[in-house]
Amino acid sequence: MSTETLEAPVVKDKEALLSKRRKKFVTDPLSDDNPITIQVLGICSALAVTTQMKPTLVMAISVTLVLVFSNLIISLMRNAIPARVRIIVQLAVVATLVTLVNEVLKAYAYDMYKELSVFIGLIITNCIVMGRLEAFALGNKPYDSVLDGLGSGLGYSWIILTVAFFREIWGSGKVFGYPVFEAMGIENFATNGLMVSPVGAFIVIGFIIWVQRSKSGYIEH
Repeated sequence: MSTETLEAPVVKDKEALLSKRRKKFVTDPLSDDNPITIQVLGICSALAVTTQMKPTLVMAISVTLVLVFSNLIISLMRNAIPARVRIIVQLAVVATLVTLVNEVLKAYAYDMYKELSVFIGLIITNCIVMGRLEAFALGNKPYDSVLDGLGSGLGYSWIILTVAFFREIWGSGKVFGYPVFEAMGIENFATNGLMVSPVGAFIVIGFIIWVQRSKSGYIEH
């Protein structure tokens, strides 16, 4: 009789939907690898659309949606995209998604569309979107790519919303158009005109970067 024994097949545990590794895709861009304050990407829109909270929120949602769905689509297509045309394919996917966002705004929020139409169109060339497609979606599975896009979108969003909050409240005494100081009985609140200019955005972003890097100990190499 044969004395050989058959080894039991090794069954790999299926990775949890929000494993420690996958959670980092969402949490790292919020602070340690933030696309604006650490990678210094997407600065143009952070300066241009952050004078008020409403358009900033719409921009944040738009960029996040484009990031998530472009990452998903490119990840699904990653094995079928020839390397020599990958940038063209990525641009085509992003442009299609941006056009859809633009048309939805035109149909359901026309005033916001008129205010943001130029900047929504510029999402096509946003370095955050193209950077995540090139650096992550082309080499990873769809679910991981969705989480990566969501994390980058949230990291971008909280920075520009914070900038918009301080610019609007210091520049006009309002938040989402609501007169905060008037409601508090402060009728002669002295607004700062500097905050409604791009210089104001630079100041607020610089302050956020200083606080964040002082806390984390991050040093630019």
